[in-house]
Amino acid sequence: MWCIGALTEEYRHRMYALLQLYARPMSPAEPVICIDEKSLQLIAHSRAPLPMNSRAHAKLDYEYVRNGTINLFVAVEPKAGQRIVSVTERRGKVDFVAFIGDLLTHTYAKARRVHLVLDNLNTHFRKCFDDVLGKRAATKLLRRVQFHYTPKHASWLNMAEIEIGILSRQCLDRRIPSRQFLQSEVDAWQQARNAAQRTIEWSFTRQDADQKLGRHYVPKLAC
Repeated sequence: MWCIGALTEEYRHRMYALLQLYARPMSPAEPVICIDEKSLQLIAHSRAPLPMNSRAHAKLDYEYVRNGTINLFVAVEPKAGQRIVSVTERRGKVDFVAFIGDLLTHTYAKARRVHLVLDNLNTHFRKCFDDVLGKRAATKLLRRVQFHYTPKHASWLNMAEIEIGILSRQCLDRRIPSRQFLQSEVDAWQQARNAAQRTIEWSFTRQDADQKLGRHYVPKLAC
């Protein structure tokens, strides 16, 4: 099933703003950080797998045990090759605010301005910080932050989705039975990618957007 968004004036404005942001050179003083989350079902083996040997592949029983769900917050600074993954029980506004607060007060404490790229999930807006921290504390925490939102139905413009796709293929594409096991695997994956400074090379420009999507743009008078 597809969700087809209308390419309205607002869509184009947000898309152009993000493409301009991504075209900036890397700056430690003004890092661009893309953020998203992923829900994961914890699944354990119902019977011990048979290990691989010289004559046969490993074998898993088709039955499994559901151990609930878990959430992963993912923040990636594409040009620096830096990512931070946090495993949480839930992904509510309290959890999101805590994740952003940790980024701002630890990893990016020395940045002059922090650009956060987000989709339009209801927990991603300034009001949630006010609700959780109170307006005074929220204002203090976010004084260096500039929020950038993808157009509605256009989360492909958030590079955190690329990083989550890599995380899913390299680390999560198997049965993961518990939060503790997940945490250890994610930590090892994250440390290896950060040590190797695996960057994301974004090449899609405003000119590309107009060429590929222009025929679908909604005229301003029709918006």
